[in-house]
Amino acid sequence: MQNQGSNIFEDKSGKILVLGIGNYLMGDEGIGVHVVHEMEKMTLPDYLEVLDGGTGGFFLMSVFDDYGKVIFLDATMDGKKSGTITKLKPKFAADFPKTLSVHDVGLKDMVEALYLQDKLPELHLITVSIEEIHPMTMTMTKNVENSISKTIETVLELAKEIHSKMN
Repeated sequence: MQNQGSNIFEDKSGKILVLGIGNYLMGDEGIGVHVVHEMEKMTLPDYLEVLDGGTGGFFLMSVFDDYGKVIFLDATMDGKKSGTITKLKPKFAADFPKTLSVHDVGLKDMVEALYLQDKLPELHLITVSIEEIHPMTMTMTKNVENSISKTIETVLELAKEIHSKMN
């Protein structure tokens, strides 16, 4: 996560979390994690933090207690051309695309649980279209790999827009 030297009790309510979801060992399906790893190498605005969320799940719920705004990055098999970037603003788990990759049930269940606990932060979702999942490889197809820089640009633009509305 960005700013690793910061105090663990730091108030993060004014920050935006970019949460990359995906399995790094399943080719294109790991695009969310790949993007976050690239962003970790960058100097980011002080209002932005990144986290490798792996394949999602309930262990991430505690993260949402700290942040009021979260941008998810994930792969989706939506029939669009591989590498297509889409921005969504889901309010409920049902608003997430039905075609999120293999871990979609865990992510949707987690969002529903947060909603039921009345702890749901403002959620944004950026997806990258993939055509298929390739188990046991970290290699991505060219279209998906080539989408990384544009995905980062999309994340930074969205984060700047969200941050400007916070002030």
